[in-house]
Amino acid sequence: MENEKDEQPSQRKDHRTDAFATKFVDKTTSWQQKALRRVATKNEPRQPPGGLDKTPIPDAPPGYTLKFIFHRANSLPMADLNSLSSDPYLSVQLHTDLPSRHKQDPHMRFRTPTIRKSTHPVWNCEWIVANVPSTGFKLKARIYDEDPADHDDRLGNVHVHVDSIPDNWLGIREQQYKIKKRMGSKRAYFIRGCAAMFNRNIEMSGNLIISVQMLGKTDVGNNGGRIWTIGPCAWSRHLSPMIGRLAGTKEPGQGKNGTKSQRYNFQANQFQFAGPVPPPLYHRYVEFKPFIAGMFNDTSLRGRILNRALHHQHSRIYNYDRTTLYGSFPSPSKDMSLQFLDLVHRDYAGRIYTYVMTLDGMWRFTETGKEFGIDLLSKHTMHADMDIYIAFSGEFFVRRLKTPHKGPFDSGQETHPAADLDGGSPPADPPSDPAYYALYIDNDSGTYRPSAELLPLFKEFMQKNLPGLKVVTLDCVADADRMGKLKREQRERKKAEGHGTVVLQDDGSSLSSSDEEELEERVREYVGNEGGGEEGSTKKERKKRQLKREIKESKLGAWAAHRDNQERQGAKKDVQDGDDDEKGGRDKGELKQEGGEMVPKANGGACGS
Repeated sequence: MENEKDEQPSQRKDHRTDAFATKFVDKTTSWQQKALRRVATKNEPRQPPGGLDKTPIPDAPPGYTLKFIFHRANSLPMADLNSLSSDPYLSVQLHTDLPSRHKQDPHMRFRTPTIRKSTHPVWNCEWIVANVPSTGFKLKARIYDEDPADHDDRLGNVHVHVDSIPDNWLGIREQQYKIKKRMGSKRAYFIRGCAAMFNRNIEMSGNLIISVQMLGKTDVGNNGGRIWTIGPCAWSRHLSPMIGRLAGTKEPGQGKNGTKSQRYNFQANQFQFAGPVPPPLYHRYVEFKPFIAGMFNDTSLRGRILNRALHHQHSRIYNYDRTTLYGSFPSPSKDMSLQFLDLVHRDYAGRIYTYVMTLDGMWRFTETGKEFGIDLLSKHTMHADMDIYIAFSGEFFVRRLKTPHKGPFDSGQETHPAADLDGGSPPADPPSDPAYYALYIDNDSGTYRPSAELLPLFKEFMQKNLPGLKVVTLDCVADADRMGKLKREQRERKKAEGHGTVVLQDDGSSLSSSDEEELEERVREYVGNEGGGEEGSTKKERKKRQLKREIKESKLGAWAAHRDNQERQGAKKDVQDGDDDEKGGRDKGELKQEGGEMVPKANGGACGS
């Protein structure tokens, strides 16, 4: 008995089934949790993954506000053989150690304007970034040669590494950084090498001069650990006549003899807003089709093809060339609101725009919609350049108000479109006060499906960056009827205000002879069929009537205006010929035509005296 009391209890040896039992218990617990969630959401409609993402911004101590200044570069390679020069610009990315909400969040980017025909460009561009951490930053600057007809050639790279930023950091003042040629264009450096053989003053290695100034601590508030752009509020306008012809988009202009005209041009716009973008504005693409995930993540074969196609389309729509216009504002102001109104042509022709707001406050928008032939141009995926996460997206349009101190939906308020108001386009000059305009913006985007609950927050952000402009937000679901009515009025106004204008070619000339013959043939066909008998109600005949209306509305007015212009020029020419014959009895062979008028030829033939 004593021996039994002295014995200690021994531990049972492990058995191979113990591991399976533990896994089985864990698995049943997981099944139970899934069943409870399924019961809780049984009555809720199933939605595809994506849309609003409520992941919070990681916490981090406040950082510093830095101003990056890109002064100039020297001794760049020659990418253009004909001019022995380049069209350089800088593409910059900023990296920090701050953790992101998701690894797919896009990097901070900045682009300078293009300097034409220079191997010693001077930019002097500023970029102010807030909340850069004390652990420093990595700045990657790539120098490119702009070539709209082909891909842009890289001329070199510059990397700036700062390991830490103390409170007394003095910054960087016009520091020269040697341009690395390893990833540069071999052809550009070959041309510069050949030029250096004949000119000793030409150097093979170039430098980029950069400054970084610390403006002080950043008041992060509730924005947590992220960086954002404060300024400047840069904008750019990109034009493409070829895409304008394909999509059927036109922009108003001034034709010859003071007549109103419209040029085929597809216009894409970019506007950098002052941050930070409110943290809740954070949306992911919606996987409403199985291939969507592969397209955004660049995984499956079909997804890779679509990914490359949309990246290429974005680069073509937002293409930089000699027609691209640049500008910037130090901070949001009334002039900034007026510039936005100029980009959207104010309330002229009832235009509707598709937009995307990136996480850093870059607002991209183009005039697109259901009435355009190219469907991909209206996709928010293209505007976002395949970004997995964005801030907001949808459609918007601008209307002019009769009474600036009233709201758009107040009693007694009239708007254009919908009503014909005096004192604005068309035909008079539009008012220059942003208070006369209202921006109607919605969340109609199937790609990202922005949350309607965040529309008030998004409205506040828009009003902050477009001061003086009235902002109206519409929910594509709750306000579907009102939104549909407003957009129908926009489209009807677009048809009405497009009459009586001359359609110009992309080179600014009037209608060509082939276009004129085609219009005459369609008009004769229309006039001939107009006197026919009563048409039936079959599908084919309804299409015929619709085609007639389109010809009458869009082509007849342009043809008539063009022919009237020709007749006026012809009459002016006859009067000039008669006056010349009466005064000096000149022969017609001694006259030449300039700008629609007949003037005497200079002595000495074609070379002049």
